[in-house]
Amino acid sequence: MPQDALAPEVRQLIDLMTATFPQVGTQVADAAEARRILAAAPKSPAPPIPVADVQDRTIPGPAGELPVRIYRPAGAEASAALPVVVFLHGGGWALCGLDSHDGTCRAFANATGAVFVSVDYRLAPETRFPGAAEDAYAAYLWAREHAAAIGGDPARIAIAGDSAGGNLAAAVCLMARDRGTAQPTFQLLIYPVLDHRRGTDSYRDNAEGYFLTATHMSWYWEQYIGPDGDPAHPYASPGTAPDLAGLAPAFVVAAALDPLRDEGAAYAVRLAEAGVPAAYGVYDGMFHGAIGMGALVPAAATAFAEATEALRKALA
Repeated sequence: MPQDALAPEVRQLIDLMTATFPQVGTQVADAAEARRILAAAPKSPAPPIPVADVQDRTIPGPAGELPVRIYRPAGAEASAALPVVVFLHGGGWALCGLDSHDGTCRAFANATGAVFVSVDYRLAPETRFPGAAEDAYAAYLWAREHAAAIGGDPARIAIAGDSAGGNLAAAVCLMARDRGTAQPTFQLLIYPVLDHRRGTDSYRDNAEGYFLTATHMSWYWEQYIGPDGDPAHPYASPGTAPDLAGLAPAFVVAAALDPLRDEGAAYAVRLAEAGVPAAYGVYDGMFHGAIGMGALVPAAATAFAEATEALRKALA
């Protein structure tokens, strides 16, 4: 889609987000500095979306206590055993956290009627691959073992994530299969990072101009993998895993105006070819990071609704 074909309000939103986001890989090379820039950016004046309950706590992780934030959806009966979704936030494995994705988790919890467990996994480059993936896997195991204690149903545990979090969610499914752990009931991958090679048409078509850039992605991979890591490892780059059989059913959200568009769609196709029930949507007019911006980006509202419906059906 040519940039001038975007609705003016969408172009304005992209430009505003680009202006306030740290230009990693060009003007900003240090992850700590990028986090400081993000922390200083203006915050939304809107009040938090009401939910029934929010609890911050820690759980055991591979390197000590792992912070999580647990959301119980609005309207849920106190005694009801609800489905559980372990959520991994985006941010290129190096940025963001519980607060940046608080609104996303609140909206999804209410829309799906599920308990959401948002995971504050260790960030790169301080912790490189496979640290974040191991944290995500540990959180998944904890949710399976402690679902009842947080008002959840241990028979209905899904995994979800956006961007780098989608990468971690996909990795958890591979890790569970390889390590003999039960698969999640479902995996929801929202514009996930899946292929370190970065050679698709969408990387060329959407290299710049739509918030997330190809240069950003190069920097993110450098932070996560480091100079001595293996970006082709299946848990780092699930899209290059040789075998996808036996994984959880999936829904993949692919934003049309995103360098990651093609690898997300290709992953869903490969899952289906491996016998995994999988579907995907490519949403025209949607850019990376827009899943919670449906009020301004109509395609994002559609993506959110279809992702929500997929989760609800799988967890019913």
